[in-house]
Amino acid sequence: MTPAPLSAASAVSVHPHVGVTATFVGMPKFPEAAKAELGNTTQRRNLAHATGIIRTKRANVVGELDNWEELRLAAEAVKNRTLRNLDTYLLQFEEKATAAGATVHWARDAAEANRIVVDLVRRTGADEVVKVKSMATQEIELNEALAAAGIDAWETDLAELIVQLGDDWPSHILVPAIHRNRSEVREIFLRRMKEVGRPAPDDLTDEPRRLAEAARLHLREKFLRAKVGISGANFAVADTGSLVVVESEGNGRMCLTLPETLISVVGIEKILPTWADLEVFLQVLPRSSTGERENPYTSVWTGVTPGDGPQNVHIVLLDNHRTDVLADEVGRDALRCIRCSACLNVCPVYERAGGHAYGSVYPGPIGAILTPQLRGTSSAVDKSLPYASSLCGACFDVCPVRIDIPEILVHLRTRVVDENRGGFPSGEAAAMKAMAWTFADHRRLEAAQKAATTSHRFFGKRTTIGALPWPLSAWSSARDVPVPPAESFRDWWKRERGNRSEDGGPRS
Repeated sequence: MTPAPLSAASAVSVHPHVGVTATFVGMPKFPEAAKAELGNTTQRRNLAHATGIIRTKRANVVGELDNWEELRLAAEAVKNRTLRNLDTYLLQFEEKATAAGATVHWARDAAEANRIVVDLVRRTGADEVVKVKSMATQEIELNEALAAAGIDAWETDLAELIVQLGDDWPSHILVPAIHRNRSEVREIFLRRMKEVGRPAPDDLTDEPRRLAEAARLHLREKFLRAKVGISGANFAVADTGSLVVVESEGNGRMCLTLPETLISVVGIEKILPTWADLEVFLQVLPRSSTGERENPYTSVWTGVTPGDGPQNVHIVLLDNHRTDVLADEVGRDALRCIRCSACLNVCPVYERAGGHAYGSVYPGPIGAILTPQLRGTSSAVDKSLPYASSLCGACFDVCPVRIDIPEILVHLRTRVVDENRGGFPSGEAAAMKAMAWTFADHRRLEAAQKAATTSHRFFGKRTTIGALPWPLSAWSSARDVPVPPAESFRDWWKRERGNRSEDGGPRS
């Protein structure tokens, strides 16, 4: 094989708009990044056009079903059952997959997962791999780890190919190159394909059919010579040990069947208990993601089949802080996500700011709740992500697994505020705690009311308190607080009703 002058890893290293590496190190917080992205009018037009089309398609195919809400409830229930018993189902999956001829590896974090994959590729002697679109491998920055080991990783999904050749990084879960238009794609193909393989034809136009043909011819030579394929998985079925990938182009089928070795990096939350459970998700996922009734390509593989497909099958089960998310009673609902991107397509914030502003491989509403839980909130961008929302609730309305994203956003905002205080309560929290203590005992409440009425004489003829001293000044400066009454309701009741029986007459 003739070495390519440009490696696959170098083709994804720099973002052209903000000039940061694909590892998102040094990303500004969301408000600053969003402000910069809003200035890209071409991107905003592309996003509005693409998300509008997808929303319409989704609404049409969902409207065909009279049991859509029942399907959402079923999907939510399956995922909740899985998360409650995740350890059991993971062990069952390992047992079944191993019995079918696969080798299962466990990775606690990104570094361990990358080390496992790099070692497996090195054992084959290969210096390149072909990849199926995978959010998990982007999350752990597998391409960069392979590049450091001298291994080229070629993305084969059309949109991922555009991103890779364009020195870019994804901005959408379903359509990573959604921020690019056809003329930009044509320019990228003409300029970069010749540097890494078969060049694009000189007479290439921006017609979608011609662009797809150029990508197909460019990728075909990589498919046919690749010894190793790398994938993720949409679902992992515990009772059969099977992995499932759904796609629209057929490139995944090529990666999953042609190479001698197949390595699949799978988040532990992708488990489903039974084969029957898969039926629910194969209805809700395509309708929610691409606006289709079913996926054009649904690939299922279980271990090794002698003489058919890859003969060395490895599965890397990835934690990478997912168990930390699972420990949060509110935040764990984010693990139900099936990466359909429906929440991105309806989000008014995402449509205007784009995916790059989120500083994560998971953009949009789901990224705003998942990324801070997976990465923590130590960086400026991760602290700001829970605030990257208007809390309009449209994301929950379209989510096929009913993740209450607004609720989790508020939950994470509370966490960010608490962490920033270093364990000290806010003034509001201290005030609420004092009020709770006061209301918990009627004697304390009576004493507080008496003190308030006694203070009435200090205000003379004034009807409002006016400005209070610090720290209450921040609250009172914007509010007209009435002067406490000269007599409390409790005292009035005693005076007016104290000598009357329950029926209103005088006591005997």
